[in-house]
Amino acid sequence: MAGRPRTSPVGFEVLAQAGEGSQARAGRLLTPHGVVETPIFMPVGTNATVKALDPDDLEEVGAQIILANTYHLSIRPGHERIKHLGGLHRFMAWQRPILTDSGGFQVVSLDELRVITEDGVRFRSHLDGTLIDYTPEHAIVVQEALGSDIAVCLDQPVRPGSSSRREVMEATARTHRWAARCLEAHQREDQALFGIIQGGLEPDLRAESAEAISALPFDGICIGGLAGDETPAQRRAALDVVVSLLEDDPRPRYLMGLGSPMDLLDAVDAGVDMFDSVLPARVARNATLWVPEGRLNMRNARFLDDPRPVQEDCECRLCRSFSRAYLAHLLRADEMLGYRLATCHNLTFTLDFMAKIRSSIRAGTFPQTMRQLRATRVGTKLS
Repeated sequence: MAGRPRTSPVGFEVLAQAGEGSQARAGRLLTPHGVVETPIFMPVGTNATVKALDPDDLEEVGAQIILANTYHLSIRPGHERIKHLGGLHRFMAWQRPILTDSGGFQVVSLDELRVITEDGVRFRSHLDGTLIDYTPEHAIVVQEALGSDIAVCLDQPVRPGSSSRREVMEATARTHRWAARCLEAHQREDQALFGIIQGGLEPDLRAESAEAISALPFDGICIGGLAGDETPAQRRAALDVVVSLLEDDPRPRYLMGLGSPMDLLDAVDAGVDMFDSVLPARVARNATLWVPEGRLNMRNARFLDDPRPVQEDCECRLCRSFSRAYLAHLLRADEMLGYRLATCHNLTFTLDFMAKIRSSIRAGTFPQTMRQLRATRVGTKLS
């Protein structure tokens, strides 16, 4: 299989591997805006902001790299406007790495507002109904204008658990054709480009897609079309097919859209390096906070008189200064500070969780750490 192009703007090095039947690995991704230690979780800043947080908050929670949404930014405020204002890093005052997704997720999430053709996707804007022709070439133009460190090819994902084999086959083949067009269109030498593997839950289609995408000179490999309506067991089976074929490939592996602690743990064990999801921030805004012994529903009346921090050993902005009672009050009153503090906590928890995983891989103790974390079911039990 082909490796990275000779002049790749990013570098990736595997520093340690877990062994003992695990495919987990710790690495280092070098980008134009800094180093990213892997495995890593990327907070999602859809509109050039992680909801409720500013760049100082992101630094404090431990974010090394964030994700911004190509489709949404191309519509509002517009990629050309961001380019003229100095690019995405300057626009949002974030000087660490940024990855932009391709807009492919909106092919699924906005399926009632789009039509797919061989040329691309025609969206009806969710803002004002304007028709938008979104082609592979346009996805690259937008991302080059934004100036992210890592751009991603436009693909056609489908819902893995509820799509027919024919639907998966057609979408996967189109994803491969669009990948070649994205490569042809991409010109920015200081921006990496990742290709996306599709194939649904069909082992042969997953393998075919892994072979096709890894044979192209991308800087990294995305694993798409998961973190949807499949079961964890189905997801793991698909990952095992892909990773076995990428075993000797030197590039980073990025599973798109995964965010719950136990799912992240399993995907790291399968051999994945990078992740993103809106989940930690979204559940925080809905008053669910993750703690080592499970999760807390802060709308429960029992927290209104609880003077303890949400998590005793957490150094986040919420836990070091405020009580459960105060957060419960803020969330009931729909105060913006409540959303900010809750989001700070869940992202700190998630990024600390990933740091613990990285440390255990480097120390050679990941199999034991994984067994301990699985036994506690971190972030899953209602506490």
